Amino acid sequence: MVVEGYGVEDVAGLPRRRWARTGGNGAFIQLRGMEGFTGMYVGEIPSGAALNPERHFYEELIYVLDGVGSTEVWSNQAAQKKVQFEWQAGSLFAVPLNSWHRLINGSRDPALYLAVTSAPLMIDLLHDSEFIFNCDYNFNARFDGRPDYFVPTVDRNNDAGFWSWESNFIVDARNTFVNPADRKGAGVRITALEIGSSTLIGHIAEWPAGRYHKAHHHQGGAILLTLRSEGYTLMWPQEAGIRPYEKGFGDHVVKVDWREGSVVSPPTGWFHQHFNTGKEPARQLAFRYTDYSGKYPLGIVVALNRAGVRTSTKEGGTLIEYEDEDPQIRRDYEAALKKKGLSLQMPNIAYV
Repeated sequence: MVVEGYGVEDVAGLPRRRWARTGGNGAFIQLRGMEGFTGMYVGEIPSGAALNPERHFYEELIYVLDGVGSTEVWSNQAAQKKVQFEWQAGSLFAVPLNSWHRLINGSRDPALYLAVTSAPLMIDLLHDSEFIFNCDYNFNARFDGRPDYFVPTVDRNNDAGFWSWESNFIVDARNTFVNPADRKGAGVRITALEIGSSTLIGHIAEWPAGRYHKAHHHQGGAILLTLRSEGYTLMWPQEAGIRPYEKGFGDHVVKVDWREGSVVSPPTGWFHQHFNTGKEPARQLAFRYTDYSGKYPLGIVVALNRAGVRTSTKEGGTLIEYEDEDPQIRRDYEAALKKKGLSLQMPNIAYV
């Protein structure tokens, strides 16, 4: 089964079908903004069961939607012992490139997870499934078999005001600490995740009730999973301009509602902006390729976002400052809050 669109409101509620290769059940999600850069699916591990051991020549990030269990990881060297770690709902980890792995359900109820991969990119480049699923090369620089490989770390660093955290396992992305990042919006907190020595990484973003992000655009392939609260995302192509409503292009703006368990993917070069209409801080987990600020940047992302998503459009970047945005955006947001008995908590601005 394949689900399409700009977003999906509830990934856990998608119908899932038997998947012979994994030994479990699953559903593929193909959003407009993924554009062949990333793949995504919801996987189900049956009650008290384990998925088939597998390896593949593409990167994969796994977020546990529901359930408890464990994962075994090992290389194809027969002498190497398996490294095993336990997970729960909210856990996030990377499958090391081309390493054998097996997911095990530790409860009597089905376990659900969301996986984001670089499979479409690798399949398009190599067009050889035999190689992708049966290559015996060991990427020792990615996974060396050490017992503490999946032990969470506290290794965070600040690069030009943007925090990143290098850890191969995040115990609970829903509740972990997130660093301040006011450059992206009033009260916004963001921590980038360097995980599994991968080019496909992520970040966790959080912002208060009654507030919203600054609009920006970047390369396609990024996927946003809501972990907490509810709200909506506005997306529009660059051709509609910084102020689409004011310029008469309001019909170009796409609105996608979200809540816990929703996914959204903005297309390449589309401005997008996230609005919290819930009573608690909103939190999103982003899956994306790393840009110039990451440890292993992907060239095409760097080329399209050379000035960066934290740099104002006035300075050659892709970030729209609050004073430059379309005034209709805030008016609509304030009206949406009022319908829910909430009030705007944004700083006052003077529009340019």
